[in-house]
Amino acid sequence: MGTEPRPKRWTRLSAATRRLDTSPGLIEAARTARAAILPGDARYGDELSTAEQRPSQVLARRLTEVGEREPRASREVGLGVLQVWQALSESVGRGAGTEELAVMFTDLVGFSTWALEAGDELALELLREVARAVEPAVLEHGGRIVKRLGDGHMAVFLTSERAVAAAFDARERLAQIDIGGYDPRIRVGIHVGRPRRLGSDYLGVDVNIAARLMDAARAGTVLVSASALAGLDTETIDAKRLRRFRAKGTPQDLDVYVVSARS
Repeated sequence: MGTEPRPKRWTRLSAATRRLDTSPGLIEAARTARAAILPGDARYGDELSTAEQRPSQVLARRLTEVGEREPRASREVGLGVLQVWQALSESVGRGAGTEELAVMFTDLVGFSTWALEAGDELALELLREVARAVEPAVLEHGGRIVKRLGDGHMAVFLTSERAVAAAFDARERLAQIDIGGYDPRIRVGIHVGRPRRLGSDYLGVDVNIAARLMDAARAGTVLVSASALAGLDTETIDAKRLRRFRAKGTPQDLDVYVVSARS
């Protein structure tokens, strides 16, 4: 008498915990703490930052799925712990933004215009052949394909020398392709920096610079930044500096070069 049965006490405790866990005020406080107090990426848990199969990212995705069904403070706390872990990993060199990499972007020149006339079937066949040419060239020169961008690719390499070799190799392989009268020629941009890694992707100014170099390249040409040129063997590579280069989102003093294999 006077002692509440254990099952009933547990039910009441469980209900109280649930009310606390789903309290809008507590959830908002946890989110605010993640954004303003905790180190690392405050948005850790979205698709972009958890694209890989590492245990921490798999757990983050599970927590995110729970939060989509019903917001919970425990979900925010769990993601906060993983957020701190991410920041600590970066601080000891295992995360993003600490490793120097050569970032390469490629793009097929004139593909969209040709595809409108050629139709979907030929366009798809061409893209498959282009992938068979470009992707092995990247992998065989030690690169990693970050993502496919329609008729182009983004890849990263440990050195600009490998990136440029892959670009030259891909260009030669593409010369063997002829589908629907289209001559596939790529333009390439390469920049060396320390891009921020987020999940399986890379973000930041260094990525933007490489993409802008690719945008400025002409058909069949490879543009590199000064930081990428510094890693090349000038005895085997010819480099011509562009006198005028201006692109949104790039440093005003960025030096850009057209590179080609010395014959």
